[in-house]
Amino acid sequence: METVAKRLYEGMFLVDSAQAAADWEGTLSVIDNILKRADAEVVSMQKWQERKLAYEIDHKTRGTYILCYFNASGERIAGIEKDVLLSEKVMRVLILGTEKRPPEMIEADIKGESEEKPAEEKAPESAAPAEPKPETPAPAPAAETTEEAAPEKAEAEASEPTSAEAGEAEPASADEGTEKAAE
Repeated sequence: METVAKRLYEGMFLVDSAQAAADWEGTLSVIDNILKRADAEVVSMQKWQERKLAYEIDHKTRGTYILCYFNASGERIAGIEKDVLLSEKVMRVLILGTEKRPPEMIEADIKGESEEKPAEEKAPESAAPAEPKPETPAPAPAAETTEEAAPEKAEAEASEPTSAEAGEAEPASADEGTEKAAE
């Protein structure tokens, strides 16, 4: 019997915030059961953040992210992703290998240490007054580029008869106008 080498993986599980708040232990046990079915050994599992979702997933607008580090064989990752698809509690999952991440970052995540500065160090930066906005609006760059970039178009329109003179509809784009001018 061969022994399969297990590697360290990072998994980000997205669950509904309402369900997570109502039954936090049950939510963690669902993720733990999914990993146990794949013979994965959980190293660390913790709540990462609760955020507003960029788009609705199953009519839900908020989600809670759970960061999990686990050891598993590479062949079992597809099974974990399939179990998440079949799960009613877990909405999404992202699983990454950790071999390219610096070990100190992984250790900080496993210990639950935040990489952000404490609030005391951030206060002076956020307390700085905002720069005043200029009162005069900047000229629109599109106006400058139309005159400079399209001298051929202006020449073509000048030599082309107007739609009333020609008795036909005006071209829909500049390319059609130059093609008709060339004919």
